[in-house]
Amino acid sequence: MDAIRPAVLRVASAAGFSGDRSDAALPLVRELQACGGPGVLIFETLAERTLALAQLARRADPEGGYEPMLDELLRPVLADCLASGIAIVSNFGAANPRGAARRIRALAAELGLAPPRIAIVLGDDLSGPAQRALLEKALGEADSSAWVSANAYQGAAPIAEALRSGAQIVVCGRVADPALVLGPAMAHFGWAADDWDRLARGTMAGHLLECGAQVSGGYYADPGYKDVPGLAQLGYPIAEIDADGGCVITKPPGSGGRIDRHTVTEQLLYELHDPAAYLTPDVIADVSAAELHEEGPDRVRLSGVRGHPRPDTLKVNVCQPSGWLAEGEISYAGPRAEGRARLAAQVLRERLPELALRVDLIGVASLLGDDAGLWLDAQPAGAARDVRLRIAAQHADKATAERLCRELNALYTCGPAGGGGVRTALRQRLALASCLLPREAAPAWFEFLE
Repeated sequence: MDAIRPAVLRVASAAGFSGDRSDAALPLVRELQACGGPGVLIFETLAERTLALAQLARRADPEGGYEPMLDELLRPVLADCLASGIAIVSNFGAANPRGAARRIRALAAELGLAPPRIAIVLGDDLSGPAQRALLEKALGEADSSAWVSANAYQGAAPIAEALRSGAQIVVCGRVADPALVLGPAMAHFGWAADDWDRLARGTMAGHLLECGAQVSGGYYADPGYKDVPGLAQLGYPIAEIDADGGCVITKPPGSGGRIDRHTVTEQLLYELHDPAAYLTPDVIADVSAAELHEEGPDRVRLSGVRGHPRPDTLKVNVCQPSGWLAEGEISYAGPRAEGRARLAAQVLRERLPELALRVDLIGVASLLGDDAGLWLDAQPAGAARDVRLRIAAQHADKATAERLCRELNALYTCGPAGGGGVRTALRQRLALASCLLPREAAPAWFEFLE
């Protein structure tokens, strides 16, 4: 970073989850290039379930376990980012940050690029024997042998240090989502680790970006009530962060979506249990006095965020197997379709007494139902002519759960009449438990891929 720092750092978010659109990054890179000055491109691709699935993938392939769309996300923009000095920061390392870094280096070679300087943030994986005793005590569990993963939410400090040390790309595992933005801001502006107000403001800038196009109107859209133009070509967000941590949220000109006080307010409050005390590994952010001002079309400034000293503990998520989930669907149409769907469900209940079946009638009762089926059973049978029956069950034994798939498939000829379009699936389920550990029990650091 230059000794004379530009007044604004632009951070663009090209993904809000694993499986997000792969064409979002290029327009953001073009906008960062057009604006000049320092820019950072982030990809937020890691959720609790995503990380546990990545751990399972790494068990099957020691070189796997990182973001499966890594190539698709980076290939279109890697050369431009490296040539333009746009840093890339992401948590697509998932369960295997070193493996992700090796794949990025290989991708650069395939594109004919010089090897990039890649930093790897480590310290979130607590599945080793040294931490298991602490976690067993914190969770009140005596046996951790079946655990799939144990990961701490790390903060922004190692990201910042990696960028200060010359990293062009920073690959993380489980860091707090806002840290992907806060780390670059700390590095660029030289914020201290106890500058609580600035850290809180940078954290909330990260919070606004962490879900990708959600703040641009994606999760906001509700036609006729909350209309969003150009939803098919949604623009992903950019935060313009100043030296005090204040930010303006915007998006590439001409892109679809909308950024205004309404969309930003929804995202600001998204997943906040207590607006006066949003706990992160870096700071406790207080948005109770925050203000949003529209500075122009698709430009909203966030101000008034305050910060308090960070917690003494880190949140840790532990995943472990919790049986097998079997699911199946079959459609019924025409006269008395709903009655036939209900009869099919009753047949499966009688055939599978060892399974507690979740029954939904898509088009009649699905989201409002309960696992026991009490709500559905209490509704009088209607005259729906287009119904899809969905059945699900969980069981500790794989073979027992798999019986649901076979029995549903048998409905083709075993009745009721007119069933079709059967689909079934069987997969292992994972249970999540959370606890807090002293910060010193889970130190984080970075290393360069050499």
